[in-house]
Amino acid sequence: VQLQASGGGLVQPGGSLRLSCVASGSISRIDDMRWYRQAPGKQRELVATISSGGNPNYADSVKGRFFIARDNSKKTMYLQMNSLKPEDTAVYSCNADVLSLINAEWVAGKYWGQGTLVTVSS
Repeated sequence: VQLQASGGGLVQPGGSLRLSCVASGSISRIDDMRWYRQAPGKQRELVATISSGGNPNYADSVKGRFFIARDNSKKTMYLQMNSLKPEDTAVYSCNADVLSLINAEWVAGKYWGQGTLVTVSS
C-alpha cells in the first residue's frame, strides 16, 4: 500500500491551497484518513481526520479554514486550506488505516505518505 501526497507550494497569507492524497496497492477497505503537519522545530500535529463515512474532525487551529474530504471511489483524500497564515507553514503528510487481503489473510495497517511542503509567506 502506498500513499502519495501532493499539492503543496508557496502561497501568500490569506491564500488557498488544496492538498491531495491518493492511496494505491492491495486495498480492500480504507477506514479513517488523516492529515498531519510538522513545522520546523515543532512536534507533528494532527490537522484533520475523516471517517470512511465522511465525518470530519479538525484541530482547533484550523477549524473554519481547512476542510477535509474524500472520494472513496478514487481512494483519494483532500485538504482544502483557506485563509492561510504563516503559522500554517509545515510539511503536510497523509495517513490512512487500510485493510488488505494478502495471501488469503486480512491485514490491517496504518500507512503514511511522503510529506508535501506548504509555505505561507509574502
